[in-house]
Amino acid sequence: MVQPIGIGSEGREIFWNANWNDIHFEPFLFLFTAVALGIFGYGLYRRYQMWKAMGKPEMRMDNMGERIKLLLKNALLQVKTSADAYPGIMHGLIFFGFFVLIFGAAFDATEFHITEPLGVAFLRGKVYLTASFLYEVFGLAVLVGVIMAVHRRYLAKPDRLGYKGVPDNRPDDAIVLLLIGAIIVTGFVIEGLRISVTLEETPWEYWSFVGYFLSHFFTGMETDTAKAAHKFFWWLHTFIALGFIAYIPFSRLLHIFTTSANHFFTDMKPTGTIEPIRDFENAETFGVGQLEEFTWKQNFDLDSCTRCGRCQDGCPAYLSGKPLSPKKLIQDLKTYWEERAPQFVAAQKAAGVGGEVQIPEAEKAMVGEVIDMHELWACTNCMYCMENCPASIEHVPKIVNMRQYKVLTEADFAGELQLTYRNMENNSNPWGVGSHLRGDWAKDLGVKTLAEDPDVEYLFYVGCAGSFDDRGKKVTIAFAKILQAAGVKFGILGTEESCCGDSAMRGGNEYLYQTLAQMNIDAMNGYGVKKVIATCPHGYNALKKDYPHFGGNFEVYHHTEILADLITKGKITLKNPVNGTFVYHDSCFLGRYNKVYDEPRKVLKAVPGMRLAEMERNLAKSFCCGAGGARMWMEEDIGERINDMRTDQAIAAGADTIAVGCPFCLTMMSDGIKDRKKEETMVSLDIAEIVWKAMDIEPAKEASPRKAPKEVHASPEIEREK
Repeated sequence: MVQPIGIGSEGREIFWNANWNDIHFEPFLFLFTAVALGIFGYGLYRRYQMWKAMGKPEMRMDNMGERIKLLLKNALLQVKTSADAYPGIMHGLIFFGFFVLIFGAAFDATEFHITEPLGVAFLRGKVYLTASFLYEVFGLAVLVGVIMAVHRRYLAKPDRLGYKGVPDNRPDDAIVLLLIGAIIVTGFVIEGLRISVTLEETPWEYWSFVGYFLSHFFTGMETDTAKAAHKFFWWLHTFIALGFIAYIPFSRLLHIFTTSANHFFTDMKPTGTIEPIRDFENAETFGVGQLEEFTWKQNFDLDSCTRCGRCQDGCPAYLSGKPLSPKKLIQDLKTYWEERAPQFVAAQKAAGVGGEVQIPEAEKAMVGEVIDMHELWACTNCMYCMENCPASIEHVPKIVNMRQYKVLTEADFAGELQLTYRNMENNSNPWGVGSHLRGDWAKDLGVKTLAEDPDVEYLFYVGCAGSFDDRGKKVTIAFAKILQAAGVKFGILGTEESCCGDSAMRGGNEYLYQTLAQMNIDAMNGYGVKKVIATCPHGYNALKKDYPHFGGNFEVYHHTEILADLITKGKITLKNPVNGTFVYHDSCFLGRYNKVYDEPRKVLKAVPGMRLAEMERNLAKSFCCGAGGARMWMEEDIGERINDMRTDQAIAAGADTIAVGCPFCLTMMSDGIKDRKKEETMVSLDIAEIVWKAMDIEPAKEASPRKAPKEVHASPEIEREK
């Protein structure tokens, strides 16, 4: 029996009562620990083989400093996890509590085996009392976190922890919570039993307040009985803890490693960037039709998902009744990966070093069977899933890659998109309006093309909606007049401008997108363009983040950024009151993709007379209008219309005007107002229209929200197709 050092000072004997009669416990503890670690190591190695068995190479080791920061921020400090209050607190209590307790156990073992035999003991006096108190606090924290998790998963049962109202609880979920809870409870029990026996010699043990409280329940026990019970629970606690370690690689607990690693491997490219297809000439297939065609990181994503459901919680497709759930999509792919990866591992072992690996044939198609086509095309690319995922999973690129496969390899996509793509190919705009009319909106404004005057500060990239859509042209005209009034020197490309290609790219037609993008880049580089303004966030995002892949490197600004700057510098003055209650709808491609949240609100707050309210879902958790990801050109034939749901949120906020900074959003919100029969009391306006009205330089033409958007936007060709 090891005797305590420094009798008379506060402390305790490490591993008190652990031996069994004259049999020392250490050899058995080492043996059981080695077995547990062996099982743990085998499970981790088995998983590692699966991770490296399939997937194309991808560089995720650049910017090491930034990656380490992300690892510390999101894995250690739990910043992403804590973004949602209840689950954040729940997970934080368990994570940080366990972290401290594991550190304490390691400190105990170190002192027992190393420092104490040398006559040095750290856990004495105030250090011991402080440590004892902290262990109790963090042990309770873990227990409270487990109770919160049990309540949430099995009693509250939020929809995000299931699918379409059906919980997706698995036995593994309960086993993990039982193991964690049992470790803490048995730890407190053995502490209480120890204190009940040694309290007379250790009156300071009230610092271990949980164990001290429990000790009162054991005070009537005989000393030998209490010691026997203590020994039993000590070993029970030990076996549960070792079982917990061994179980990690075979359970959801693996996310301790995979999620942490996924934070480290976060894409360092600009948010929402889609890696382009590089070699159209030599590729036999395009996009991703099977798991092995994803990169290793895209497959690793699948094993990092914790099924928390935060992605599903704000997904417009899921909430509007579409078949898509980002969580289910990742989990379905993971299940398929768990079937396929061992087959690849076995094939590689059979081939040996340098041998030809015989890729096992897939029994089912990933795109079409594992992932249903309705799921694939329901996504709006709003990126709510990626923005709010606490595991840094990249959902949207996977969806776009699978769309590319269907469009480019199998030529299988919706009829509406066939017409859209044909219009973009023939006339460089989705409506199919003659490309020679692209600059007609500017005829009476004195706006020059770069061909007429290339000496400008900004290129105003008008985009398709701003050039051809009757409603969009009003926004374009208002913004052009503001720039002229502010003395900003700008020009346009006119008929040399092409569609930005965003809808083609996100709809899977990468070849068409690259063709359109290259036409724009060549035109802009030909005129030496340095700075670009766009009123459409889709064009803004494409020019800013995607065009650099093809040599288009420009400073790109959204018109709300320019308006905010002009107001700040006093180059435009807003004097005319624009009365009413306004809400601002955050465009996904402006907000989540580019973090432009403050400038539009700053502009609106500068307008006299208005009351600016907020919808319940705003900023990073804004609700999509439903038009992104090429959905602008497709009908919603399943569930509720996403734009109608967003309009309901504006109505609930008491708004009479929905302010937007995107032509797609303008169309969708106008549609929603009409669908909800609010045309007499509600309108949707672009921020440029509001600013022009507030400038009061000349009477502004009121935008008519009463005109049916389909009548405004559809060309005769589209109507005939319908």
